[in-house]
Amino acid sequence: MSAFDWKSQVIVVTGASAGIGAALVQAVARRGASVVLAARRRNELDAVARAAHVAARSAPGEHLAVVADVTRRADVARLRDAAIDRFGRVDVWVSNAGRGITRPLLALTDDELDAMIAVNVKSALYGMQAVVPHFQSRGRGHLLHVSTMLARVPFAPIRSAYMAAKAALGSLSETLRMELAQSHPEIRVATVYPGVVATDFGLNALGGGPDSRSLPGAQSADEVAAVIADAIEARRGGDVYTRPEALDRVLGYLRALGQGT
Repeated sequence: MSAFDWKSQVIVVTGASAGIGAALVQAVARRGASVVLAARRRNELDAVARAAHVAARSAPGEHLAVVADVTRRADVARLRDAAIDRFGRVDVWVSNAGRGITRPLLALTDDELDAMIAVNVKSALYGMQAVVPHFQSRGRGHLLHVSTMLARVPFAPIRSAYMAAKAALGSLSETLRMELAQSHPEIRVATVYPGVVATDFGLNALGGGPDSRSLPGAQSADEVAAVIADAIEARRGGDVYTRPEALDRVLGYLRALGQGT
């Protein structure tokens, strides 16, 4: 297998105006990739794009900022088309857009559940359906979905519908990976599971919530981004945990669940 060449990579990152998405744009730009970054907020997105150009001084790639609402199928198709029009292809697609909620399960409204499904599940589904045919035509590609440890170990009941939506995302991601494994083994599908990350995620949750940056043991967005960038370089499929002890926590939870405790 030939060595991974970052300078040949065209990477699409959604939810790129802040948090993990913005950090990932910087991480892959520093390694030499060309990045297509997408989010709804033009000013913040342009600032991240400018920072990517600065970060990539030693290995300059090209970067394209596309304002898009990934809960709209047409916007996701337009994002794909913009990337292909500019660079001729997409090599990696990172579905990172997401939003939390602070609401116990029994208090959830229809609108709140629908909002969680739209931003955390449908946005990623639209990405899969937009880019996978392109990957199939090229015979290779890499799709990564940013989820949460709460999809594996639901230890924060106030995040009820967010946890359920991200669990659904993981199921769709794994279904796609299995569907492609035989017919297109060079298309890799991965789901990334961070824990608490020191971003404004908590403040932006539907219904408000604690500032994630104030929670003990929060991982930095830069550290999470580095794990994702390493997964891209290794062309990893399946589950990617951003901390080495995370898998043990998942297995411990499943063992306890199986024992009825």
